[in-house]
Amino acid sequence: MISERRRHARALFAPLGPTYDRVGAALSFGQDPRWRRLLVSRLPHDGGEVLDVATGTGLVAKALVERGFRVTGVDQSPEMLALARQRFGDRLELVEASADELPFADRSFDHLTFTYLLRYVDDPAATLRELARVVRPGGTVAMLEFGLPRGVWRPPWDLWVGVGLPLAGRLLSPGWHEVGRFLGPSIRRFHAALPEPQLVALWRAAGIEYVRVRRPSLGGGLVVWGRRDAR
Repeated sequence: MISERRRHARALFAPLGPTYDRVGAALSFGQDPRWRRLLVSRLPHDGGEVLDVATGTGLVAKALVERGFRVTGVDQSPEMLALARQRFGDRLELVEASADELPFADRSFDHLTFTYLLRYVDDPAATLRELARVVRPGGTVAMLEFGLPRGVWRPPWDLWVGVGLPLAGRLLSPGWHEVGRFLGPSIRRFHAALPEPQLVALWRAAGIEYVRVRRPSLGGGLVVWGRRDAR
C-alpha cells in the first residue's frame, strides 16, 4: 500500500518531466547541475556498477555513465522514467520501484547514489538501511539534498523560497507553482527533524562508515557520502 507521503511525491513530480531539467537548473540559479556533478565526484574512479535511486529523468545517471560507470536507475515515477528512457534508450536498465523496497539482492552493486529522496519517505532510517543493503562492502553511498543556509545567507534563502519560488512557479505552470509552494517548508521540516549530527548518525546506524558532509553554494546544497561497512 502506498503511503500518503509517497502518493504526494508521485503526484507532485508527475507533470514536471518535460521541463524538469531546464527549470530545476534555472530555479537553483544553475547550482543543481553543479551539485549533481559534486555528488558523482564522490565515487571512486573504478568503473563499477552503480544503482542510482530516485533517478528521475536521469541527470545523475548520465553523469555516472560519462564517468565510465555501469548504471541501473530506479524511480517510483513512471512519468519521470519515461523521460529517462528517451534519454538513454536501451543503454542502461531503468526500473520502476520504491527506494523502500528495492528489487535487488543484497550486495548487488559496487556503489549507490540518491538525489532529493529522504524528504519524501516515511522512515528515513529504514530507507537508508534498504539502500545500504544492496551495496557491497567497501562501496560508496552518496546523497544529494537541499541544504539550509546558515548565518547571513539564511534571510536571502528564506526570501527566495518563501516568495521567489512560488511566484516563479506560478508564472511557469500549475505544477511548478505547487512545487514552489511546497519546497521551502519541506526543506525546513527535513532539517528540523534531521539536523546534520542526527543525519550522520542515521547513516552510521545503517551500516555506512567514514561519513562526510559538504555544503556547497553557501549551504544551499547538501552532499553526504560514506563507505558501506563489512557487516
